[in-house]
Amino acid sequence: MDALAGLLDGPRAKGAFLLRMIMEPPWSVRIEDGAPLCLMCVTEGEAWVVPDTGDPVLLRPGDIAIARGPEPYTVADAPDAPPRARIGPDGRCTTLSGEPLAQTMRLGVRTWGNAPDGGNTVLVGTYRMDGEVGRRLLDALPTLLHMPADVWNCPLMPFLDEEIARDEPGQTVVLDRVLDLLLIAVVRAWFSRPGAEAPAWYKAMGDPVVGRALRLLQNDPAHPWTVASLAAKSGVSRAALARRFAELVGETPMAYLTGWRLALAADLLRETDATVEAVARQVGYSGAFALSAAFKRVRGLSPQEHRARG
Repeated sequence: MDALAGLLDGPRAKGAFLLRMIMEPPWSVRIEDGAPLCLMCVTEGEAWVVPDTGDPVLLRPGDIAIARGPEPYTVADAPDAPPRARIGPDGRCTTLSGEPLAQTMRLGVRTWGNAPDGGNTVLVGTYRMDGEVGRRLLDALPTLLHMPADVWNCPLMPFLDEEIARDEPGQTVVLDRVLDLLLIAVVRAWFSRPGAEAPAWYKAMGDPVVGRALRLLQNDPAHPWTVASLAAKSGVSRAALARRFAELVGETPMAYLTGWRLALAADLLRETDATVEAVARQVGYSGAFALSAAFKRVRGLSPQEHRARG
């Protein structure tokens, strides 16, 4: 599994919601769902994404935007359009006074809007829940990312637009995977821009030595890794790996592995009913005591306390 795709396992595993929004002006939807990540791409007409802080962004066909929560924002036909509907923390769409709109604005399979032949069509993919693993990706992105169609070319959007309204066996799985691929494509294009400030871990993935080491750690965190064994698998000496890893990633291989294991453990503790012992062994610790000691040392609370807070 590619390291970047591994970071997506956090948000994807918790479920994504995908729909096609067809609107006829005037329209404006206030987004207050608190979702950690939302992709929006226009296939017909235009749409404005208006954050509470920062400049509005105009989306045209082929453009894509990523809004990083939990900050609210508005999607509308004009940057100054007053909200006419609201999507709340539970994902429910209502009027501003709280009256439900889910049924009255339903236009078909995964399709929602105020007019079946409206002139503005927006594909919306929302990752509903947050996680420690996915947070490493989210923290590297701006609050509102915009990729115009004239600076990148992605064939996934037409495919997604064609597939989204189908109601066939396995369709949800297909759409989830396409949404993940689209997110990866956007992130890669964003960090590949001239002058882009990509995080250290992302830039390190392109290194033939450190990139391989990162993939080994992320793909098999339960393995009893040492710097020596990691270096052997990466085809360099222990000293060379330790030096290059620290230069590119900003921490030692074992420090990175500890952070990765604890991030995985944190998500498993909140997403599953697995015992602390089972979680510990799944992420590479000898047992509950070892995981608890590391968790307490690094995060300042026990696994049980972390689970209770979730």
